[in-house]
Amino acid sequence: MVLGKVKSWTISFDCLSDSNIPVYSSGDRVSGRISLEVTGEIRVKSLKIHARGRAKVRWTESRNAGSNTAYTQNYTEEVEYFNHKDVLVGHERDDGNSEEGLHTIHSGRHEYAFSFELPQIPLATSFEGRHGSVRYWVKAELHRPWLLPVKLKKEFTVFEHIDINTPSLLSPQAGTKEKTLCCWLCTSGPISLSAKIERKGYTPGESIQIFAEIENCSSRVVVPKAAIYQTQAFYAKGKMKEVKQLVANLRGESLSSGKTETWNGKLLKIPPVSPSILDCSIIRVEYSLMVYVDIPGAMDLFLNLPLVIGTIPLHPFGSRTSSVSSQGSMNMNWLGLTLPERLEAPPSYAEVVTEENIESGLAPVAAFDDFQRALQGPLFAYIQEFRFLPPPLYSEIDPNPDQPTDEIPSCPS
Repeated sequence: MVLGKVKSWTISFDCLSDSNIPVYSSGDRVSGRISLEVTGEIRVKSLKIHARGRAKVRWTESRNAGSNTAYTQNYTEEVEYFNHKDVLVGHERDDGNSEEGLHTIHSGRHEYAFSFELPQIPLATSFEGRHGSVRYWVKAELHRPWLLPVKLKKEFTVFEHIDINTPSLLSPQAGTKEKTLCCWLCTSGPISLSAKIERKGYTPGESIQIFAEIENCSSRVVVPKAAIYQTQAFYAKGKMKEVKQLVANLRGESLSSGKTETWNGKLLKIPPVSPSILDCSIIRVEYSLMVYVDIPGAMDLFLNLPLVIGTIPLHPFGSRTSSVSSQGSMNMNWLGLTLPERLEAPPSYAEVVTEENIESGLAPVAAFDDFQRALQGPLFAYIQEFRFLPPPLYSEIDPNPDQPTDEIPSCPS
């Protein structure tokens, strides 16, 4: 038996995108080739490919079953989008170590083409999260008699396109809230917040124009702020696990008693994040813009405006004031903007959901490099940058904390 005849082999995709990354959508044909280099003649039973796409969720939770016992509960769920197999050399069935029907591959470099079509059904966008993922890959297997199979696997990216030029994503998002600070018999004037954004749908690299008015009639000094959140939700066995990540934020000027501040299109830039995932039954990725007023000694006043991060940018005629549709000189103005050097974490998610003043360990994501490249071409221009960002910091969200802490009221000074 002669070993070590396979010198190298690789899987490559026929990719037409400028970023040279294999990116596809539902209904596309995926094609490529397997390159095999051997140092001498080898006899093989088969060379096969196996292409799959699936979403998978997994996490564990500890349970108490009594005073002295405990166990771990596993939560797993899986959705398969496609499963394709093909034989490039040899036969489908490998008859043990029989010498019959073997194929001879001569010394040198050889290429074997493959292709298959992605299903026409909606496919979830490729995604990597803390408790689940959406992955697509091609695996090659080389079977030889009397030897273990040689296997090679390579992933490719799938984007389920979201066109933000649809009426539901072009509609403005707005809200108004008011809060009166009081403690026992002490009462101060209200703090009011009104905020509006031009639309619900955006693409990475765009800046959200925030229009807001903050009026401080209280006796305290408050600070208006805004932040973009990503929320990842994972579903398995009737349970849900949620992770919330701070994507970007900004801070306004401190506002003393009796003062009003107006934001006339204050810009908050969207970094190269993953698009929203809305059609997967076990994984959802959603975004929101929180505009809020930081109030010392009291729970913050906030507005949540839903966002959808899409893949097909706004057409030039979609909005005359949006950052994508603006003409050349205007584009250059906001493309030069950068995120603040220091991201200050907004209030905790538990405060937002339960309105209880619970401290959160949410940590901001590091500031990103210049994303001007993202708007100089189609979606694929920013994929390379997004894929190689360092992993974000995550925060576990417990909607029902064991020991909630009530806010201790204090009289305004």
